[in-house]
Amino acid sequence: MIVILKPGVSLKAMGELVKFIESQGLKVGRIVRGEERTVIGLIGEDRHVPIDRIRAFEGVEDVVPVLKPFKLVNRELQKEDTVVRGEGFRFGGGSFTVIAGPCAVESADQIMEIARFLRDQGVDVLRGGAFKPRTSPYSFQGMETEGLELLARAREETGLAIITEVVSAEDVPVVAEVADILQVGARNMQNFRLLQHVGRTDRPVFLKRGQSATLEEFLLAAEYVVAEGNPNVILCERGIRTFERYTRNTLDIAAVPLLKQLSHLPVVVDPCHATGRRDLVPPLAVAALAAGADGLMVEVHPDPENALSDGPQSLTFEMFARMNEDLERVRSALRPHAAVV
Repeated sequence: MIVILKPGVSLKAMGELVKFIESQGLKVGRIVRGEERTVIGLIGEDRHVPIDRIRAFEGVEDVVPVLKPFKLVNRELQKEDTVVRGEGFRFGGGSFTVIAGPCAVESADQIMEIARFLRDQGVDVLRGGAFKPRTSPYSFQGMETEGLELLARAREETGLAIITEVVSAEDVPVVAEVADILQVGARNMQNFRLLQHVGRTDRPVFLKRGQSATLEEFLLAAEYVVAEGNPNVILCERGIRTFERYTRNTLDIAAVPLLKQLSHLPVVVDPCHATGRRDLVPPLAVAALAAGADGLMVEVHPDPENALSDGPQSLTFEMFARMNEDLERVRSALRPHAAVV
């Protein structure tokens, strides 16, 4: 349910309204202040709430039931796109932001070589896994806190913002000390305790869609984060599991415009995990841009054949540079007033 307030409503009237709402067992999830109106998003079971009494409060223009289960990330609550900003990066608002880097931080030399290359390519956000949840317990699990230290060193030298995955609620404070953006991976999309913990931080949250998650389940996962007070969520479509075996997953390109219709949150595409094949990454990156995505996440490695994880889907430096040029040409044709950042 959302409550639409009239322009110029007093703080006293708003306070009395909120007090009544809370007395009905509801929680004020978010207050969106626009140029022409203020909208209050309510959380909780609202089937028995006296809507007519809320409408009667001073300053209330209307009360609108939200039929979809995700309330705060719903486009009905907020018509304008959410723009997620940080030091040196922006997602949404017409920008197209590229996140790039290795699947995993492997060594100081490796991460610094990649970071310098990406800085020179105009990339603003460096990805790199320090904690790596892997399907097999015998696969490389990441350098953990040492990897975080190397990411911090790369940011200090290059100025790139850092995104890295947090895999457990207990690790959130440690990762948040280093990361500019906290990534929640596909395997943890419905780890609700983790979602609540990242929702209590002041870091933007990059949420990946689970391998078998519906769009509604995906948006409800984002709702967990926003309901804890953190509105800065970036959605990532990274491919879903289907019957197809020629690719690692199947990129659901239709999810991009659908998510942008259903929600005000920015949407990024990860074509590397969607395909598992580096040769398919550039054309799908262009497709993501054309479909309206707000950015990309791609894996880049100086020697993919010897990468400790996800080598087959990692771009070489040469491939990334060519893809970046293609994106700029397509962007110029499709979005002449937007910038690839």
